[in-house]
Amino acid sequence: MYFSDLKLHHQLQKALSIQNFNELTKVQELAITRAMQGHDLMVAAKTGSGKTLGFAVPMINQLLTKKPLSRQDARAVVLAPTRELAKQVFGVIKKQCDQTRLQAAIIIGGENFNDQAKKLKHNPEIIVATAGRLADHLDAKHVFLNGLEILILDEADRMMELGFKEQLNQINSAADHRKRQTMWFSATLDGEFITKMAENFLKSPEKIEIDRVETPHSDIEQAFYFSDGPKQKDKQLITLLPEARTQSLVFVATREDTERLSAMLISHDFSAAYLHGEMPQGKRNQTLNDFVNNKTGILITTDLGSRGLDISNIKRVINYDLPKKADEYVHRIGRTGRAGSKGLAFSLVGKKDWWSFVNIKERLKQDLAINNMAGFFTKFQGLKAQQNRGAQTSSPMSEKTPNNKRSMAKNRPRTEDMPKIKDHDAGATMIKRKRN
Repeated sequence: MYFSDLKLHHQLQKALSIQNFNELTKVQELAITRAMQGHDLMVAAKTGSGKTLGFAVPMINQLLTKKPLSRQDARAVVLAPTRELAKQVFGVIKKQCDQTRLQAAIIIGGENFNDQAKKLKHNPEIIVATAGRLADHLDAKHVFLNGLEILILDEADRMMELGFKEQLNQINSAADHRKRQTMWFSATLDGEFITKMAENFLKSPEKIEIDRVETPHSDIEQAFYFSDGPKQKDKQLITLLPEARTQSLVFVATREDTERLSAMLISHDFSAAYLHGEMPQGKRNQTLNDFVNNKTGILITTDLGSRGLDISNIKRVINYDLPKKADEYVHRIGRTGRAGSKGLAFSLVGKKDWWSFVNIKERLKQDLAINNMAGFFTKFQGLKAQQNRGAQTSSPMSEKTPNNKRSMAKNRPRTEDMPKIKDHDAGATMIKRKRN
């Protein structure tokens, strides 16, 4: 049992019928304990650390044990950056509410606005929402937050990156009273912008920082491979994917590549689908459901899929393109190695990815190396530091490109250059698959 306060322990068991506190993560333990003591919270924790339960438990407990400030207004609002994450959060909260008298509703973009207005007329105690759609309902006066008791911002940094600062401020103003408790969850608590925004939302918050985003899960084995660009990346991607139906996530930089690579993999007899933000909501839902239920083996996605996909059996993540921000890299690879299982994370590093790799290496403070993939000759071997990058120096893995056939043969990648990774034969050549 993690709780030092037995009263809190028994109170939670009684309110939520929770039996096994020994399975709580450190993030959950600290968030639950501090929140139940009434503190505003600023929590920095890596993805997959179980923070949803960390705020859901004290929120539901408070709503069950305290008198509401208003009989009509929502009592708690949970904001998420994407529709997919909102659905994941709603699933956790709904499961807890099923044991109580509390009603929860989900309000996200891409779904019928009038149907959502009807839901809000029933005055649900808890609203899980994306910031943009909730702001629309505030403008339409379908919902009021004057009596809001708890405001939770899940992945607040991501919401601001996506441009929801105005909507967040609108929601904050609509529920601006001294009795409100606010919990702010973010990948990091660093940065002037984060600090200033948090000052507007929270009152004397307690800070909790555990397993910060700079440190990937120890259960994830990482490997980086040189690449000469899209044509070679396509072939390398096929080599990296497993023969058996093992769920894999492939991250790309553009919406166009999600569709192109999905079609390419299907033509090679893989079970693949794509996901990006411009898809109709119904198609997004179906694509995710098929992937969650293992009807689809490979999902090609933009960074839309880097957060909010809580699927325990994703065995590998492949970065076809590296993200520009190091934090996003950690969120991406955090889709694997969940719930105590081992995961594999492969990244293809071409000329356009080079400085992203440098940033990732500097941010993670890890001795990351790039290898040549067996079976492939790759001219690109890194870039030298440019003067405009200040103090950065050239990477020890930067090499001159071979300029004659003899040196090309000498520098041709060998199978032993590949790191030995279980469940993956990185030295295999492209496999021609038979149709079932």
